Amino acid sequence: MALGLEDKKAIVAEVSEAAKTALSAVVADSRGVTVSNMTALRKEAREAGVYVRVVRNTLARRAVEGTDFECLTESFVGPTLIAFSNEHPGAAARLLKAFAKTNSKFEVKALAFNGELIPAGDIDRLATLPTYDEAIAKLMSVIQGATSKFVRTLAAVRDQKEQEAA
Repeated sequence: MALGLEDKKAIVAEVSEAAKTALSAVVADSRGVTVSNMTALRKEAREAGVYVRVVRNTLARRAVEGTDFECLTESFVGPTLIAFSNEHPGAAARLLKAFAKTNSKFEVKALAFNGELIPAGDIDRLATLPTYDEAIAKLMSVIQGATSKFVRTLAAVRDQKEQEAA
């Protein structure tokens, strides 16, 4: 289907706006994935706070100009699906990595975070980032462990002084 100039401008503006507010981006090739699987992916993406769009390469290049994701322009080859994480930097990577496991034809091409191009093979750098809640839980666990060790040490010192005084 041919797109008019106004339609193309609208797509570039929409993707550009998503890129300006995104924390990270993932570019993938969705060739050969069924429509029902793509619909399921889009639904999961909405729930995870990830913006997903299939975009023509020339429009994608224009949309990311002047953003942190300009480094992705070389990966806009062939059918391009671009996913921007809005709430958590690893959300899009985690979502597309899981989707690629169940869809053999789906291929992640590249990722970007803070202006750095990350090869598809290093998807775990973003996909394994803990969410905010997971990071807080880990921090609380460390604090609890240190606090309990400190309390046991104080109790041992107190007991030792009581024994020396007796």
